[in-house]
Amino acid sequence: MSVPDVDVAAPAAQPLRNGFRLLGRGIREEHRVFALAALASGTYGLMTVTSAWVLGKITSSVILPSIRDGHVATGSLVAASSAIVAVAIVKAAGIVGRRVGASVMQSNLQAAYRRRVTRSYLRLPMSWHQRHPTGELLSNANSDVESMWLFISPVPFSVGVVVMVVVSGVAMTLIDPVIAVVGLLVFPAVAFFNYVYQRSMTPAATRAQELRAEVSRVAHESFDGALVVKTLGREDQETARFATVSRQLQQANVEVGRRRSLFDPAVEAVPNLGVLVVLLVGTQRVAHGAISTGQLIQIAYLFTLLAFPIRAIGWVLGDMARSVVGGDRVSRVLGATGELTYGGQHVDDDGPAQIELRSVDFAYGDAQVLSDVTFPVGAGRTIAVVGPTGSGKSTLTMLLVRLVDPAAGTVFLDGVDMREVARGHVAASVAIVPQQTFLFEDTLRGNVTLGAAIPDDEVWAALRVAQADRFVRALPGGLDSLVGERGVTLSGGQRQRVALARALVRRPRLLILDDATSSVDPRIEARILSGLRDAALPSTVVVVAYRTATIRLADEVVYVEQGTVIDRGTHSQLLDRCDGYRSLVTAYEVRDIVEADDLDDDLDEASR
Repeated sequence: MSVPDVDVAAPAAQPLRNGFRLLGRGIREEHRVFALAALASGTYGLMTVTSAWVLGKITSSVILPSIRDGHVATGSLVAASSAIVAVAIVKAAGIVGRRVGASVMQSNLQAAYRRRVTRSYLRLPMSWHQRHPTGELLSNANSDVESMWLFISPVPFSVGVVVMVVVSGVAMTLIDPVIAVVGLLVFPAVAFFNYVYQRSMTPAATRAQELRAEVSRVAHESFDGALVVKTLGREDQETARFATVSRQLQQANVEVGRRRSLFDPAVEAVPNLGVLVVLLVGTQRVAHGAISTGQLIQIAYLFTLLAFPIRAIGWVLGDMARSVVGGDRVSRVLGATGELTYGGQHVDDDGPAQIELRSVDFAYGDAQVLSDVTFPVGAGRTIAVVGPTGSGKSTLTMLLVRLVDPAAGTVFLDGVDMREVARGHVAASVAIVPQQTFLFEDTLRGNVTLGAAIPDDEVWAALRVAQADRFVRALPGGLDSLVGERGVTLSGGQRQRVALARALVRRPRLLILDDATSSVDPRIEARILSGLRDAALPSTVVVVAYRTATIRLADEVVYVEQGTVIDRGTHSQLLDRCDGYRSLVTAYEVRDIVEADDLDDDLDEASR
């Protein structure tokens, strides 16, 4: 398996504008928390400027007179100390409020968007999920959302910086307009560096973010296919595949870091250079008597204080490119179309369901899977869908449970187009046991009930019909036994029986079995089928089958080839008149006889 190349996106159009739009969205959604954090940050900024003013006053009123006179009054020292402590306390309260508010705001936004992404996954149809790798979806919900709001945390700090800049600018202008103009040239310089940085960083951040999704995809695929990897001895190849994409991500992250390493020193150096220029110009102004020494110290201290907070603006702008990329990837999920629509029609709550497919077509991309499929399923009847591999049987089951909608034609439930049925009514009426059984890392009870309030006696009744009660009782914890991730502690046949019990316990009006007993030996399958027949379920049953024992339970057989219904009728009728059906079922009958003979031989050998 090869690792696909990841395209490097061109620089996003107007990344700075997109970043500020994203910032505005975050502020609107968390406006209360942001307002509190911004108020605290503004208080911090105001107190920072006030501390400079206090220091200037202390220099002029206490320090210089004490140097001139050789002594200082105790009252002056107490007043000066009290002013410094009071400013420090209010400033500290602003820092605490700013940091707490910023953290809460960022956490709330990340949590909210993770929920929105996962809700989008739930609303989008299976056809959309089949076009997107699981690793990419995990990356959207995790690293993309995290990156999306990475830059939001320093924003309240930046608000405090703006307050400091405005108040400082006014204060410096009142003291000396010349020095104020010289000092405030720092900000156009920062803006220039940010423009260059955004142009350089956007493609690098896009590549790094896409490679994070690719690493997640490869890792998930390797973990999911662990059995294949181990049994075929492909550990080295999978390790090499993962190492390749990991090195690509490493190189992309290094490139991001390299570009940022050029930006950060520039943003940090500009305010410090501003301080030096202010001191240089300020000493000349003092020498000419335009300002006093205390005023120069006040201005220089203001710039010294601003040097670090200005970096907060750099942090916001520095992370903005990556956040815009993450936001674009998340927005593609949130804006994805194709979700199933619902009407307001209600269907019966009791009794077997009546199903009909009328002129149904379906395709995966350009591959046509079903063409003009039409057949009814009467209430309470059992229909077997039989056909060779790739004939569209599993796709039919997906249409019957409305995981997807047909491209053309209609699927009716109790005479109502499924697209017109109210949300939740199809799921409440239908249950499916698919070919590939999935169990959660939970107890057996949890895997059967899936959190529904179902009494244990009903759980045991469903397990009995599914022929799973014996092995469940034999487990040390019974229903409380943990089955491990994907049911790893159970055999394939045991997992299928638990999945069957999960469907039966809901007493569905339509029960769909998509080759649901393929991992169960023929004798257990016979008992399951007998139990289903005798359980008096209020269900219409559609079973995708290949074993003759299963087919013979059906009231009618629908034979499908290449996505088209070739014939319908009873098992004996199709054997007489349908060559394809007869050839397929006869081949399965021979295999079933061989399996039964092998099982008898194994039992005889075990008894000896």
